[in-house]
Amino acid sequence: MGWLYCWSLLQTRDRAMMHANLMNNYFNPNLMYTKEDFRRCFRMMHHVFECLLCDVQQVNLYFRQKRDIEGCPGFSPHQNVIVALRMMAYASPADSMNETHGMSESTCLDTLEQLCDTIVQVYKDEYLREPNQEDLNQLIRKTKDRGFPGMIGSLDCMHWDWKNYPIGWQ
Repeated sequence: MGWLYCWSLLQTRDRAMMHANLMNNYFNPNLMYTKEDFRRCFRMMHHVFECLLCDVQQVNLYFRQKRDIEGCPGFSPHQNVIVALRMMAYASPADSMNETHGMSESTCLDTLEQLCDTIVQVYKDEYLREPNQEDLNQLIRKTKDRGFPGMIGSLDCMHWDWKNYPIGWQ
């Protein structure tokens, strides 16, 4: 057995183990963490993740599990999307994903780029557009109901006076 073959088996085992851990922790019926844990960890609700995963798999072949040159399974769609979301949610560097998800820096960066491009492609018409008058009216109603009238046009809210404004920010 050559060293390359042994290295390939090790990587495959790690990928499979990481996938099994991910599924046991967040996706299988007897999951270790709750849906609230998922939302806190990945900055999105579980059902939104499932919709995103389904949509990106349909549009981009990158997010379907493939086999590597040795014929072993590559990263699962769940692993690919989770890694990209973690990097975005926490501004994590790509090289930090190797320890927790077993994915190299270059693969993480490719995955992040693929996910971002796919999200734009899939959701641009519905979510990535300029707001129309109906959208603005809805935002104005919501902000007024929450005690921030006139917030549109001043999204940074710099014109609001804070009673207990942190001294270090003055």
